[in-house]
Amino acid sequence: MTSPHDPPPGDDRYTQQGQWSQQQPPYPQPQAQSTPVLSIIGFICAAVALLFIPLLFGIAGIVLGIVGHTRGETLGKWAAIASAVTMIAGMVLGYLVLTSMS
Repeated sequence: MTSPHDPPPGDDRYTQQGQWSQQQPPYPQPQAQSTPVLSIIGFICAAVALLFIPLLFGIAGIVLGIVGHTRGETLGKWAAIASAVTMIAGMVLGYLVLTSMS
């Protein structure tokens, strides 16, 4: 007869000494939320791309947003979209300024 503290048959967490081993459960543990650093930098690049070197800062913001999104940052997708929009708007604004000056 088995006691109620015995493991079920075939359970591999039961050691030879008759005690339960301290293995981690097979499912992932929830992790603490971290600050979305890459997404924040992507939004900063988006703001800068509107007025200064839109092609450089726009592409940098898009890349940072995509990398942030693949790392699990929820704002990464929006940082990439905002960077693309402000890159195009900055290029149009630069074109309008240059054509009005000549």
